[in-house]
Amino acid sequence: MDRPLIEAKNLTFGYDGSRKVFEDLSFSLKPGMLYALMGGNGSGKTTVLRCLSGLLPGFSGSITLEGAPIRKITRNEIARKLSIVPQEHTIIFPYLVGNMVLMGRAPYIGTFDLPSGEDRDIAMKAMEAVGIPHLTDKLYSKISGGERQLVLIARALAQGTPGMVLDEPTSHLDFRNQTLIFSILKNLVRDHGLLVVTAIHDPNHALHFSDEVMILHEGRIIMSGPPDSVITRETIAKVYSVEVDEIRQEGRIRGVIPKREAFLPGGSIQ
Repeated sequence: MDRPLIEAKNLTFGYDGSRKVFEDLSFSLKPGMLYALMGGNGSGKTTVLRCLSGLLPGFSGSITLEGAPIRKITRNEIARKLSIVPQEHTIIFPYLVGNMVLMGRAPYIGTFDLPSGEDRDIAMKAMEAVGIPHLTDKLYSKISGGERQLVLIARALAQGTPGMVLDEPTSHLDFRNQTLIFSILKNLVRDHGLLVVTAIHDPNHALHFSDEVMILHEGRIIMSGPPDSVITRETIAKVYSVEVDEIRQEGRIRGVIPKREAFLPGGSIQ
């Protein structure tokens, strides 16, 4: 499928008339691809994702979803095309994991209706796809952070959308769970033909798991393309003020490692 699922043209956003978070962003995102959105803290990654998801309507420019202006699509219609996995999720009620995943079927269930057998089957298949059917009857509040993130991904998968938007899905997770999450996302793109767009901090995760990288810096997308052409020592130095060595294999960049004296002038904590 060559038609973009999401297309942004001249996308601009600022809060309360203040300095613009970003300006004149234009890009298109296609199914069957995992897109990594990278940039320093405060660069606007979360704001971009919230605009694309229809959660921040106060942008200028345009966003289309399957060719339709997102401003003219109802919230329920958006929910049938894009699922959202938040960076953090506040636990209010002691839901069972199975019921948390079943909530992904909400866009298809009437206000006063109950989930059907088909809805429950779809939710179970989503849990199987991310490897958590054994958690079905456990309390969401009592499982680990990595398991909770898998539950949120299963809930998004159960939503049955062609696109999935994630905001830094591996924040606060250990190395194993970070790798597991991105491996599962890559498999979902491959096996289900999904469009996945996610904010990523670690350039090595972007190199290993993404199909295309977009670098957001000083309110602009300064580079986009295949990860090993975008994530270079020059790009890392410009965006993060960190000097790195490139790990190359067969002429391609496979990873980056900070040098011992890595920080360039201006590289303070943000």
